[in-house]
Amino acid sequence: MRQMRKASRQKPADWALEVLDKAPYVTVSMTRPDGTPYGVPLSLVRKDELTFYFHCADEGDKIDCIKFNPAVSLSAVSKCTPVYEAEKNNFTEHYNSAIAVGRAEFVTSDEEKTEALRLLCLRFLPHAMNHFDEAITRSLSRTTVIRITLTEPPVGKSKQ
Repeated sequence: MRQMRKASRQKPADWALEVLDKAPYVTVSMTRPDGTPYGVPLSLVRKDELTFYFHCADEGDKIDCIKFNPAVSLSAVSKCTPVYEAEKNNFTEHYNSAIAVGRAEFVTSDEEKTEALRLLCLRFLPHAMNHFDEAITRSLSRTTVIRITLTEPPVGKSKQ
């Protein structure tokens, strides 16, 4: 685990995973084929301690970036509250954040794609699960699913 400048704010990997789980969007940062950075907020879901998924169209910047360089960075904030500390006459923010580094890969197995899409639906639209099987039948073949496998433990940071 990398040491941050204000080590007192650093949180362990399990705490960081909770932040990534609670955040409505996680920014996934990649590298474009021309070497420029590309970051995009995405709806991710976590399968286990190392595995995240998202789905996307089968063409575009994300696809080009992953083909060029599968290394990605994840960042999320699950709480951010601006605060004025009267006793210090200081403006600050209280926050919970997390970062992680991983490798993105295209999911090719229909079984794993279905599992990933089920996890995404359960996280973001659990009340619509009765339509899941029909949607999978109709669109699985044209849905791209990306698996991100963490290559080092995530790091959390908090200021309260």
